[in-house]
Amino acid sequence: MEPFMLERRPRKDGTEITFVLPWEDPPGPVSVVGDFNDWQPGVHTLQPRKDGKRAVTVALPDDTTQSFRYLAAGDYWFNDESTDHDGANNRLHT
Repeated sequence: MEPFMLERRPRKDGTEITFVLPWEDPPGPVSVVGDFNDWQPGVHTLQPRKDGKRAVTVALPDDTTQSFRYLAAGDYWFNDESTDHDGANNRLHT
């Protein structure tokens, strides 16, 4: 599997985080779920980008810590190994 990537862009009222994954690894639809969307699958589904990857952007308030994971087809949960972890979840600090 290609490496995951988080892109950060400061905003006046917080930070935009773009979650980036390879196009078809894992195959099928993938959502990022976490504290910022009440752990609801399908709210933030990664979409194709022109660079051959897929991504979704989430606006988060500054000075917070959010837990998240990825959810792929077939109830396959997985982590972003490039982030901090708290038990089974990834931790994202804005």
